Amino acid sequence: MNNLAYNKAIDLLQKVSSSEGFLASAQNISNYKRVWARDGVICGLAALASGDEKLITTFRKTLETLSRNQHHNGTIPSNVMTGEEYVEVSYGGLAGRVDAVTWFVIGICQYAFYTKDDSFVKKHESNIEKCLQLLEAWEFNNKGLLYVPLSGNWADEYITDGYVLYDQLLRVWALKSYNHFAKNDAITTKIEIITAQIECNFTPHSVGEKYHERAYKEVNIQHYMPCSFSPAGYKTQFDAFANSLALMLNIGSAEFQNSIINHSLELKNKMPLHLLPAFWPPIQEMDIDWQLLRNNCKYEFRNYPNEFHNGGSWAMVNGFYGLALLSKGKQKEADEILEAINHVNAVEEFRFYENFNSETKAPNGVPFCAWSAAATVFLHQNRYANFKFLV
Repeated sequence: MNNLAYNKAIDLLQKVSSSEGFLASAQNISNYKRVWARDGVICGLAALASGDEKLITTFRKTLETLSRNQHHNGTIPSNVMTGEEYVEVSYGGLAGRVDAVTWFVIGICQYAFYTKDDSFVKKHESNIEKCLQLLEAWEFNNKGLLYVPLSGNWADEYITDGYVLYDQLLRVWALKSYNHFAKNDAITTKIEIITAQIECNFTPHSVGEKYHERAYKEVNIQHYMPCSFSPAGYKTQFDAFANSLALMLNIGSAEFQNSIINHSLELKNKMPLHLLPAFWPPIQEMDIDWQLLRNNCKYEFRNYPNEFHNGGSWAMVNGFYGLALLSKGKQKEADEILEAINHVNAVEEFRFYENFNSETKAPNGVPFCAWSAAATVFLHQNRYANFKFLV
């Protein structure tokens, strides 16, 4: 199964390769026939892991398309659609996308590292510096953590806003990736400041001045980092993507990281798909955040309980969870995740659905979703070819 699933995933990544970079899906749906920042970089990470020269070339094209269309204030496009006589650039829908900026920096640096082409970072140094300056501005209070609007990242129809854990962690990864080349003491210090603030505000029994002392005391953090907090308090759902990044980046005490692993494995093992849901528990109609969730959609509502961001299971998210498990020596558990990813990707003769209902196991979203295929590729190569990302 593993080799078949891997080859099918490579085939899909080849199908979504265009002259401008990776498209989000091979399905002929206009919003997915675009070069997306986060989707494109995640597919690019899979390309690097695969060692396939054509896919790696497509990754380079993805990064150059994003770079070429960077806004003068530093914003990286959420997505770009190109044609023979036009370019259509989006920097976000109802809100801008903070994670487009950090994924872009990660992508440039990971590409340069694995192709041994330091000049690629040098070529895009001004783009990266604009990104880093913009991230500084997005702190607003200059205390270390980004302030992210509702709809400001991949979970664009979910309830997270304010100091969103996922975005802080991506910023650390971006800064660490860039500093591999820049070797800048100021960046080293910045990484230490952000890391300290994450540990202070998102882990239990931490020392230091909290952003929101009253809310921190009330939330009683125990087994994992909560997904976000704002002036209104904490949102406490388990964010599988963010907590996976925390493990990969080795943030939090060893004891607390073990707690995250134990909690995540217990949750995964009780789910019908044997995958982690994106956020858990799901928000139900009687919950206080339901109306916030219900209204946060531009077109149609998709976040029913156990679906999409509201408790749905994504191959892409679980790909990063598998990487986190491998980073902690949990090879058997990572193998189980890879097997489960390959199983859902194979549904309906390998249609690579975007996500699945975590209760009924029914597929949701767009088929032939590129980053679902990417999850198989980069986790497979980390497991069987000992490929490691620059972290």
